[in-house]
Amino acid sequence: MNKQDIAVVAILFVALLGWMLHQNRVGRQRIEQSAAAIRAAVEEEQISEIPDGAGDSLATAQLSATNETLAKITPEAAAAAEVTTAAVERLPEELVTLCNSDMTVTLSTHGAAVKSVELVRYQASQADDSGVLTWDFSESPALCWEGLPGVAADADYVVVPPTTAASNTVTLALRASTGLEVERRVTLADNYRIEVQDIMRNAAAAPLASASTNWLSLGLFTAGNSRNDTLGGEACGTAEGAKVRHLNRDIMKAVGSGGGGCFSGGGQPLVPQATIPVPGEWRWVSLKSRFFTQILLPQEPASGFRIEAKASTNGNKQTPVGSISGAAAFGGFILQPGEVLERGTMLYMGPKKLAILNDMGHNINEVMEFGTFKWFCKLMVPTLNFFHRLLPNYGIAIILLTILVRVIFWPLTHKSTESMKRMQTIQPQLKELQTKYKDNPQKIQQETWRIYKENKVNPLSSCLPMLVQIPIFIALYTVLRSAVELRFASFLWIADLSEPENLLAGVLPIPLNILPILMAGTMALQSFLTPAGGDPAQQRMMMILMPSMMLFMFYGMPAALSLYWTVSQGISIIQMLMQRYRNKKAQGGGGGGGMTVEPPQTMTRQMRKRQAAAGGA
Repeated sequence: MNKQDIAVVAILFVALLGWMLHQNRVGRQRIEQSAAAIRAAVEEEQISEIPDGAGDSLATAQLSATNETLAKITPEAAAAAEVTTAAVERLPEELVTLCNSDMTVTLSTHGAAVKSVELVRYQASQADDSGVLTWDFSESPALCWEGLPGVAADADYVVVPPTTAASNTVTLALRASTGLEVERRVTLADNYRIEVQDIMRNAAAAPLASASTNWLSLGLFTAGNSRNDTLGGEACGTAEGAKVRHLNRDIMKAVGSGGGGCFSGGGQPLVPQATIPVPGEWRWVSLKSRFFTQILLPQEPASGFRIEAKASTNGNKQTPVGSISGAAAFGGFILQPGEVLERGTMLYMGPKKLAILNDMGHNINEVMEFGTFKWFCKLMVPTLNFFHRLLPNYGIAIILLTILVRVIFWPLTHKSTESMKRMQTIQPQLKELQTKYKDNPQKIQQETWRIYKENKVNPLSSCLPMLVQIPIFIALYTVLRSAVELRFASFLWIADLSEPENLLAGVLPIPLNILPILMAGTMALQSFLTPAGGDPAQQRMMMILMPSMMLFMFYGMPAALSLYWTVSQGISIIQMLMQRYRNKKAQGGGGGGGMTVEPPQTMTRQMRKRQAAAGGA
């Protein structure tokens, strides 16, 4: 890290430390107040029974144990009771499963949290097409509350027997020693959505105050071993049209990568674990991997966000962040006796699929992180899926998409090629100008532009196809690197279009990737066939240098991108060969090995003088 990064990290650390000390002091004060209220309520026998439907067995056990132990509570014990459930024996964990055609969600009664998720439409690995992709959140469950009075993050809930035959809905409830009753209703909806409604009621005789900030957690995402795997997150403001804040760079810097390598000598991570605070008011927040995402969309905007990041331990410098988890912040509350507080939220746990994210609104499709050319990316994704519906193979769909792009820009490419041909014909005239006016650069420039005008040559037109292809290429790279549709999609010898081919991995020192080699070869052939003027030595050098650079850059990129670029250049080569054939045929089959070019459309003043002199002789 440079000095500026070190200063920023130091400031954040000091601010976080001060915040934690302040929270600890405020929390201890509230703990003592809550403990006093609990003892007073117990002495006056004013703690009521849990209402019907909230778990009578648990209420009886908790209330009996609480009455026996509260008389012995000291201030220290009361403090401990704030960060655990009541001083009772833990109930055994019970797991509840909700299923639909998209996913299977397993809930735990410890924290009423999401413990695991199975995405039934997606494979866990390419080697096993029967295995279902599963996220194990045991280490960091999703939808746990932190900061509720007397309720730990893994507090014991009980499953409330359903009163109706509600589909894919479960209700869990608890009653804390403080008198706070919590009822959580979880519904599994379509399109990978989990809808949650939390109802909190003060059943004590005294007011109940939570911590100054309540946190609702998101589950743990872990990076794989691929160099293309990424972890990140977003936070979207509440204002109309607010921009989405992408947190990928913040996470990378927090673990010490600073946008470069995360590892120091010996392969040890610079920062094994870091917390990234994201202050502000957010309409929604998210964590994401390369193909999947968790999005928390609460009814009440979040008052902050934090991400816990851990550095990778597998030595993969391309994925310095090994795992991330997080939590959204909500303001604390004070409940008067009998008062009820409701908090609702929606948690999306599924693929980064544009069609589904578009339907959710609130600018959530920014999770795709399409960047500057997002307008083009948003057209490209449905087009790719349209071709896949016609011919269900994404390799063929990419080829059809490439052909479509080439057809759309063919007029521009054709015009550029014709301009380059005319540029080649006037090279002798330009060399003559440089010799004749070698001591007058201004005159050379004037005469050069006159020749361009007379021959209808635009020196910049040859650059237009490349300039047009740059945004297209960037958009394709953005789409193809993170399109969940390409995950484990095979084509010919390519096992996974979202990864390099990696042929003979483990046999060769470097795995064999055929497509980047083909791409470099077609680029060299295209350069050879392209009509151009200038120094032939420079042209030969560029014909070798550019393909070599592209081969180096693309060798580890997804095969889908190399496939697009190779097919695109193949189409250009076919177009050039057809033009060469037409030119030869127009001239009666003559011509050499190079591309035949047309003579200048008009004669310059010097050419007319030479022609007149030759005629006079």
